[in-house]
Amino acid sequence: MKRTLLLPLLAVCASLLLGSRAVAQSEAQKPLQTEPPAANAISSPSGTEIGNGIFEQKCVSCHGHPATGSRAPSFATMKLMAPEKIYAALATGLMAPVVGHTMTDMEKRRVAETVSGRLIGSTGTGDAKAMPNHCESNPPLSDPAAGPAWNGWGADAGNTRFQSAKAAGLSADQLPRLKLKWAFGFPTGLSAYGQPTIVSGRVFVASDNGYVYSLDAQTGCVYWSFQARAAMRTAISVGRVTGHGDTKFAAYVGDQKANVYAIDAQTGKLLWTRLVDDHFTARVPGAPKLADGRLFVPVSTFEEFSASDPLYPCCTFQGSVVALDANTGEKIWKTYTIDEKPTPVKKNSQGTQLWAPSGGSVWNSPTVDRKRQMVYFGTGDGQTDPAPETTDAVMALDVKTGKRIWFHQGTANDTFLGACDDDAPNRSENCPLHEGPDWDFGSSAMLRTLSNGHRLLVAGQKSGTVFAFDPDRNGAIVWNTSVLLPGQKPPTSFGEIVYGGALDDHNVYFALRSGRVIALALETGKPVWSVPWGESGAVTLSAAITGIPGAVFVGDWDGKLKALSTADGRVLWQFNTAQKFDTVNGVLAKGGAMGSAGATVAGGMVFVGSGYAVFSADQAGNVLLAFSVE
Repeated sequence: MKRTLLLPLLAVCASLLLGSRAVAQSEAQKPLQTEPPAANAISSPSGTEIGNGIFEQKCVSCHGHPATGSRAPSFATMKLMAPEKIYAALATGLMAPVVGHTMTDMEKRRVAETVSGRLIGSTGTGDAKAMPNHCESNPPLSDPAAGPAWNGWGADAGNTRFQSAKAAGLSADQLPRLKLKWAFGFPTGLSAYGQPTIVSGRVFVASDNGYVYSLDAQTGCVYWSFQARAAMRTAISVGRVTGHGDTKFAAYVGDQKANVYAIDAQTGKLLWTRLVDDHFTARVPGAPKLADGRLFVPVSTFEEFSASDPLYPCCTFQGSVVALDANTGEKIWKTYTIDEKPTPVKKNSQGTQLWAPSGGSVWNSPTVDRKRQMVYFGTGDGQTDPAPETTDAVMALDVKTGKRIWFHQGTANDTFLGACDDDAPNRSENCPLHEGPDWDFGSSAMLRTLSNGHRLLVAGQKSGTVFAFDPDRNGAIVWNTSVLLPGQKPPTSFGEIVYGGALDDHNVYFALRSGRVIALALETGKPVWSVPWGESGAVTLSAAITGIPGAVFVGDWDGKLKALSTADGRVLWQFNTAQKFDTVNGVLAKGGAMGSAGATVAGGMVFVGSGYAVFSADQAGNVLLAFSVE
């Protein structure tokens, strides 16, 4: 989710400088003010992305756009620095008397980690070589398509997030006997938001400490780790690759600096890497989709977090989907969600050049339609007035060329920037005329063939409206249903449907932020059942749902993972993940909130990461849990 708890801008570094990068790095060699957090120190007073707001408040006026006259390194340059060096500059270096003294120690850490894309102390400590639970051998990887698997975000090309009975190896009747089998701790991890992929009897999972891990699904022993250039919150896709010697299969993942990687799934060796967008705020928070030798990469931004600063030249980022050759990483096509390129429109009272149009981020995993040779995805809001008609939309592109075939906009003229609420004090001139409501299509569209042979593309919007499109009639709307209760207020920018649902042959299931789980009939969109989450229904739900025949798995912000009956929503099984765990790799770990990625199921086991500390460390966690039937 994009919303952060931002304070009004204090331009404390507008006329100050950090100096050259060389000087900053030299100063950063001084001892830290306090020791970096240990591998088991996962509690902090703020979440892992709160650094965006702090950076905006105290630093962006210099480092976001040094063209204003400051000699401070640009944000793009700082992204290449280690978090320890940035932290040291704030704690004991040149920036300590300038702005560091106004920040708490944890604020300095969050800024350093946000800018660099890495957690302090993660380099080296997160390496599998430092772990005691190495697998005794590394036998040849079997074909990922041959056995039980949950591959990528949605388990199939249609992103249905539904696992067949054969692949699940688990029935609804067996769920009450699910027991924890093993736990794996992410060293220095603060937010376990990478969804595990299960193929070939192995688990592939990305982490916020910047490492990808390959584990044995049955035991949790570790085969290898790979260190990326930044944190990762995407699911991994594994498939065949050619042109790299004896390597047969690659694991594909994107990071928070907009890099995409192909990694040898057998050994963890890097095969290729590609930067898919050079905007300094670009990132890949949604899982790239692998299909038929191509990798479809969604591109998003955090420009919204800093663009309200009147010294920031708002706004130039535009969302896109990029198609890469899975074998080489070469770009096949790139399609922006907005047709018109950003151009200068006016200057604000500070003399800062403003640009438009911008926005339309894509932060969900694309869906591939092999029958019609299309790729579908949802877009986010606009960042500048007026919001382009392709924002807050579901869009269809030609798989081969990237040409736009159709789109449907769910909410018109939705423009959003952080710290720009209509009633905010000291509201910036960069802000849109009217803020929000920030009703992106944040979750993946789900493609399914019904029993009558008709096909539906189902997409849930943050507004709480679910749309069903006919992919065989250029996206014609079959039905749309609001999941809000009578008299319920429209959702805030946090949204009602955030990371998505699951659908089987009969229904589509969504977890609602207001504290309910709902089932809608696929053919009509009419509610089948709706149940509150707990006695009061007040617990937040935003993570993606996962389905198997007869049950859906749902996680909440209190750390509870439940399996509900698809017949009536009654609870079949539950487990509290918000606790400490003994781990197979010896890392002290605990669970926390489940707010984005969902559980994955394959081969008779259930896997889930716990700990989603985007806004608050109260929900922090650094553990991957594996369950099987006792």
